[in-house]
Amino acid sequence: MSIVADQVRRLDARIDRVSLVPLTTTPQVQEHDAEVSAAAAALSSPRVKELLSIVRALSSGSVSGAHLSSARIQHLLERSGLARDEDQLPPTLEALDAKNPYETDVEWMLVAKATVQTYGLLMNTLLDRAIPLSDDIWYWDEVLSSYPYSLLYTVQTSPLRMWRWSREVLVESVERFQRLYREEIFGVTSETGEEEAEGSELEVGEMVSHSVDGRSSRRGSIGSTRTRRTAEGRRGSIYPSLSRHWRTFYSIVQQSVTERSIIDIQHRILSRVDIGRSEARRKQKQLRRLREMTATGLGVLLDEGLNFGVSDATPRDEWKGILERSVALMDMILQSVLYLDLSVSEFEERVFAGVVEDPELSVQAEEAHPAERPAVLARRLFRLLQKGLPSHETAVEELARENGRPSRLVRYWLPAVALLVSSSTILRLLVNKQQDIIDWIVDLGATVRDFWLNWVVDPVRKVIGTIRHDANSEIAIMSRDSLQADRDSLERMVVEFALDNPNLAVGNSSITEQQIAEIRSKVKEGDVTPVLRAYEKDIRRPIVGAVKGDLVRSLLIQVQKTKVDLEVAISGIDALLKSQELLFGFVGLAPGVLVTIGIIQYLRTLFGSRRGLRQGQRVRRSVRVLRRIDRILSEATTTSSQNNNIISYRDHGLLVCEVHVLRKLAHGVLPGDVEKEFLEDLDDLANPKGLQVQIRALERIRWAYAEWLSRMK
Repeated sequence: MSIVADQVRRLDARIDRVSLVPLTTTPQVQEHDAEVSAAAAALSSPRVKELLSIVRALSSGSVSGAHLSSARIQHLLERSGLARDEDQLPPTLEALDAKNPYETDVEWMLVAKATVQTYGLLMNTLLDRAIPLSDDIWYWDEVLSSYPYSLLYTVQTSPLRMWRWSREVLVESVERFQRLYREEIFGVTSETGEEEAEGSELEVGEMVSHSVDGRSSRRGSIGSTRTRRTAEGRRGSIYPSLSRHWRTFYSIVQQSVTERSIIDIQHRILSRVDIGRSEARRKQKQLRRLREMTATGLGVLLDEGLNFGVSDATPRDEWKGILERSVALMDMILQSVLYLDLSVSEFEERVFAGVVEDPELSVQAEEAHPAERPAVLARRLFRLLQKGLPSHETAVEELARENGRPSRLVRYWLPAVALLVSSSTILRLLVNKQQDIIDWIVDLGATVRDFWLNWVVDPVRKVIGTIRHDANSEIAIMSRDSLQADRDSLERMVVEFALDNPNLAVGNSSITEQQIAEIRSKVKEGDVTPVLRAYEKDIRRPIVGAVKGDLVRSLLIQVQKTKVDLEVAISGIDALLKSQELLFGFVGLAPGVLVTIGIIQYLRTLFGSRRGLRQGQRVRRSVRVLRRIDRILSEATTTSSQNNNIISYRDHGLLVCEVHVLRKLAHGVLPGDVEKEFLEDLDDLANPKGLQVQIRALERIRWAYAEWLSRMK
């Protein structure tokens, strides 16, 4: 819901309270049964029923949006019969005297409802025209704040300036040539008017036509022939040759260019970029003035329009006068907003003086019948909707178009021309490299496909297999049965060595089964003492031990023991990898997923709707809006009204514009209960309750809703 909708609903409820009083609480209706019956009969008449149906159509409760459209309001006013045409005869005095007072009250209610809807329409129009001006002003700020931007603007608008200058030179040269031509043919000086030249042309035409009259006598024919020859000679002397005409015109053009160059001292002193900056500065000033005047009109409309006070006990006739003055105020605002040469104070004085001296107010038009006042007000509303509002919108759009940012054609003609000039080269390059381009596209497709399969699909499959304990997906450095086979081989080697050398193994000439089982258990734990004893014995005499002893055999058994120890260490690493197998799976999947998400997000931003891009800019824009609100309140001028520092109409209008933008930015971001509280704080900020109250409301918005305002993206 916008700020316009809230204001319209608030005023509509206020109108219901003050306009329904004479229809429901009249003392005479309560005291006399006859008058009660007369009132019931009057309210049940077809005319009153029709008016009441129009009143319901004009009520804000029946409107889905903020307000009715202008065409709809005009249609309802025409349907009521109050906004009659100017050529229709007004009702007679007898008809006005015979009108039922209840019908007049219903007409007042209808006009009041139409006034509220027109009020909302005008408020929305001023907001829609004032808010976009900030973007154009910001554009001129960028142009003026940077020399490269100023140079770019100068290049972009150079064809327009050249066209305007050429047209002015051509128009001036043509005017000079025409004056010179008339002086040469008819002897007309530059001070002589065009009527004398036209009279001379008519005399020459009559003379020529009289001289060629074939119905005269032979003497007359001879005289006519002489006259014709004289005219032809004069014509040959009057009309110079075409080449001399062109030389004369060319010299006039040169003279005009020289004089204009001398007169236009700005072009001789300033550079082209400075001229462009001067033009940008002038347009920015016009836009600032237009925004300032529109905001002042909006502030006057909000503070003074339909201001019924805070009490419900508004007298019966007083609210009708307020209604008339409000319509006159809306009319004067539409007329005065476009006077950009006025200051703010002069604008306010002009508006209020126009309302006080308005000839259509009932206090000014004393001869108007009371029963005719609703119709007079309805006709004025109809004129305002039919002529005043459309002409205002057209004029504001024209001003904004003249002083706003250049059109897209002006801003982008330079790259368009560059593209057009290089189009043949680009086309030739595309034709010559056609096969290479096709190969690049095919390779790009294959790369994308391989990336998707190898870095996204396969890691996902492995992660799923790990989660499901798939045997094929287990991570292993060595095979599962390799360690057990090497351990069994080592055990057999040591047992056989002990059986062949029982003296070294157990210290006896024979070995029992229990001792063999003990040796087996020690080998499983990594103890090969029998082999080491033989090794220690043979290492004393290595050559003899290698030839006659068991040195070589013990060395080979120790090699097997080293192999088993290495495999045990590797199996520990295998166990560690298996315990973190899921983590390694996600690590392998992460790069492919991140790259895919980044590409998808980029493509959505590049080729998607601009709505996502606008949502991404909400944070920065909300911060800028809060900054502008703070600046408005910091620089606001106040008026001491009942010891309350009420901000001026201009500052109030600018503040309402920024609050309107902030409401749109926050809509749909805040939760339902938080948004309701946020709208209450915005109402405290927008309503003129005092400067200190508004500053505290701004501070409350900053700290209370910082979490949600940062999510506007």
